[in-house]
Amino acid sequence: MFRAMKHVFIVNPAAGKSDRTEIYRKLIDAAFVPRGLQYELLVSQAPGDCRKLAQQAAASGEEVRLYACGGDGTLNEVVNGVIGCPNAAVTHYPGGSGNDAIKIFDDPAAFTSIERLLSAEEAPFDLIRCNDSYALNVLSIGFDARVGTDIARFKRLPLVTGKGAYVLSILSNMVHGLSADYTVTLDSGEVLSGQKTMICICNGRWYGGGFNPVPEAEPDDGLLDVLLVKKVSLLQVAAVIGKYQKGKYADYPALIRHERCTKLTIRCDTPSVVNIDGEALHTDFLDISLKPKALRFFYPKGLSYRLKAE
Repeated sequence: MFRAMKHVFIVNPAAGKSDRTEIYRKLIDAAFVPRGLQYELLVSQAPGDCRKLAQQAAASGEEVRLYACGGDGTLNEVVNGVIGCPNAAVTHYPGGSGNDAIKIFDDPAAFTSIERLLSAEEAPFDLIRCNDSYALNVLSIGFDARVGTDIARFKRLPLVTGKGAYVLSILSNMVHGLSADYTVTLDSGEVLSGQKTMICICNGRWYGGGFNPVPEAEPDDGLLDVLLVKKVSLLQVAAVIGKYQKGKYADYPALIRHERCTKLTIRCDTPSVVNIDGEALHTDFLDISLKPKALRFFYPKGLSYRLKAE
């Protein structure tokens, strides 16, 4: 089976703290050479290249397994590159700072083993379509999306750590306001207008390096889990976002609304930054829908992404 299948590793050298291309190559060789297996290692040269490389790898129609080597943004690009290619299966070989998408699995560290990925299982995962882009994991707009986008800018400052950049980004965005006007139209036809601090649409369960807003979300249940956080004050923000981060949205029913749907639209008064699996989009209108079982995702044999019964 492995000999009849192409294995393509798509590397983003800008992911994480340093270029890991040669480290990846040595680890892949250690797993592939003893088995007599062939692979391709393709390296992106600019933003958007991972998507193009994935498209090219899947274009032949041959059965291919694509390994996204980098962070969540790298995985997002590879996923977008294989839309409409039933011959392509995708996984994550993590090398980023968050690697949030694979945290739904009971042992995410197993994804760092090429040997484990060669002995893989596969599942058809849903995707979130947003305008002309797709997300495997989480899409968000509002305060948290602004914070996440600005972290990279603060990380470039001398002596600023990852945690320090996160704190600086929060403080900076608090100065610029916690809320904005959004009009959300659900698939039921209900329209929800007014000031909101953030809106989160989940297919997966983790994002932002430690946020688990809807712990019960499943990547293949045919539904989007949506959280709408109303305008909060400076005095409320720490408590509310703390609960939101830990998936305790039900503790604030007056401020955080949970909906399950298959499509919705979001209109903003002004263009806003949207976080799509770690990639930034700037727009004033989002047309969002669920694309059921649109991605073949493979993962180390024996792992589970199902929620464990309490």
